[in-house]
Amino acid sequence: MTIRCLLLPLDGSDLAESALPAGLYFSQLFGASITLFHVIEKNAPDHVHASRHLTNAGEAEIYLKDTVARYIPAGIPVEQHVHSSAAPDVARSIVEHAAELQPDLIILCAHGYGGARDWLIGNIAQQVISRGSTPVLLLHPHQPPRPGEVFSCRSILLPMDGVPDHERSATLAEEIAVRSGATVHLATVVPTPGTLSGERAATGKLLPVATAAALELAEEGAGDYLATQRERLKGMGLNAGAQVLRGDPATELANLACGRKDDMIVLGTHGKAGSSAFWNRSVTARVLGKIDTPALLIPVR
Repeated sequence: MTIRCLLLPLDGSDLAESALPAGLYFSQLFGASITLFHVIEKNAPDHVHASRHLTNAGEAEIYLKDTVARYIPAGIPVEQHVHSSAAPDVARSIVEHAAELQPDLIILCAHGYGGARDWLIGNIAQQVISRGSTPVLLLHPHQPPRPGEVFSCRSILLPMDGVPDHERSATLAEEIAVRSGATVHLATVVPTPGTLSGERAATGKLLPVATAAALELAEEGAGDYLATQRERLKGMGLNAGAQVLRGDPATELANLACGRKDDMIVLGTHGKAGSSAFWNRSVTARVLGKIDTPALLIPVR
């Protein structure tokens, strides 16, 4: 998997422009083109994140042209695209244009639309993921970027659980690591009896000893699996580590991400029914709600 084209939706605010350093980084890492995209929002408020809201295609085109002049170095292929018809649903418009423009990666800021992290994760990033097959890099900016600000990827947290479809979703993360020389830290979470949910929790209460023993075996198997994956990555010339955690998947993974301060975490979304809860959509959303680490969200089909 490679990246040939990046899509960066911008709403005209300084905070949304925090996606630009990451866009420049991946453009240079892969030799990819960048498309800056703006949606004219129907019945939009006067201001978005203290910036005046863009209300017509003409000023949006001027804004994108000025953004290129301020942030994009010469030599990087860049296009500007304005959805000029007022759209009542910005998220849907991004999804539709992603299908049309066919980017290999979409970069969004958690505070770039609507201002609320939960709203964005549920209403924009998740729509892009669930309706398409394009990976999304979700950023959590704290301030607008400064000219010359640099994004880097020196360490990647890569959760894995042994499901073949999920392993294929890690291909992009591995390609990024190969190109950037980033260290990859593999992790998986095995529940404890007290953190099981649904039918497994009910079984655990009926058969506590057997359940505890099965989870201990699962922890041992997870360790062997991650060791194999670590050696595979080392065979690719990458620095790699591995860690098996016990407890609630979302909580343990979020705690690990916050403690390690990696440059990026990779999360699969839209997991198959019945597969590990570690990868299902609710767990991913819970993790995102707890961390500020840039998150590469990869659709798992």
